[in-house]
Amino acid sequence: MTEEKPFLGIIGGSGIYELNNIINPKWLSVQSLYGEPSDKILTGSIDDINIAFLPRHGRSHNLLPSDINYRANIDCLKSIGVTDIISLSAVGSLKENIKPGNFVIIDQFIDRTFARKKTFFDEGIVAHVSMAKPVSEQLSEIILEAAPQNINISMGGTYLAMEGPQFSTLAESELYKSWNCDVIGMTNMPEAKLAREAEIAYATIAMVTDYDCWHPDHDAVTVDDIIEVLNNNSNNAKSLVLSIIQNISQKTWTWSDPSYSALENAIITPKEARPEIAKQKLQNIAKNYL
Repeated sequence: MTEEKPFLGIIGGSGIYELNNIINPKWLSVQSLYGEPSDKILTGSIDDINIAFLPRHGRSHNLLPSDINYRANIDCLKSIGVTDIISLSAVGSLKENIKPGNFVIIDQFIDRTFARKKTFFDEGIVAHVSMAKPVSEQLSEIILEAAPQNINISMGGTYLAMEGPQFSTLAESELYKSWNCDVIGMTNMPEAKLAREAEIAYATIAMVTDYDCWHPDHDAVTVDDIIEVLNNNSNNAKSLVLSIIQNISQKTWTWSDPSYSALENAIITPKEARPEIAKQKLQNIAKNYL
């Protein structure tokens, strides 16, 4: 009897545009009714775990955070069978003890984005999913457990998602610090919300590239500064992902994450009032509930 394992999606952030060690790698063109995803999706397996890797900004990093089609990305990953997503994301630090080069396993978000499509349920079918605990505890614990000793990684932190593409003003940075946020980035919202609507378990590894401009030594962060740390982080991130997959392959997987049934009581529009066009568009995301 073959034990069922997760189909793991990896979304690569800035500096991570490919994944190594994949058996039978193939870049797939995947279609979505929500438009074009960021790029083709690299599929294959590592240690008998099915893998789907998607570079969030495209392999040439030609997509601004606000221009990423988050709905298409999640829809395409769902359509090929992905059950769980690990997101890799470059961030700035809002705390002295979270240093450039550190990794943080995020457990909360504050969404300050305003120019993005944030739901699959916007064309006549309304759903409200819970986001109280926006990440998978199961995945987060596996990430921490699998981390190589040379990676400085910590569990728990609040990710402030800003619109971008510009970095924060000093006043904004000080405001977010006063909210007790830990890191600031531009891409994990609405990604995490859409993964929840798609009933995909989601976890974030935030890779710190710099202190945000609140820090007296980092008040004029440049792209060159960030790229230097990004390059150092990239190898560590790929090593971490490989360790995570090896860890998962050795475990008895439990399908207990609440994300897997997030839509069970979330759709509020009565069946008789649901437009056929909207139902067709949602077939991939919510086919069990339509």
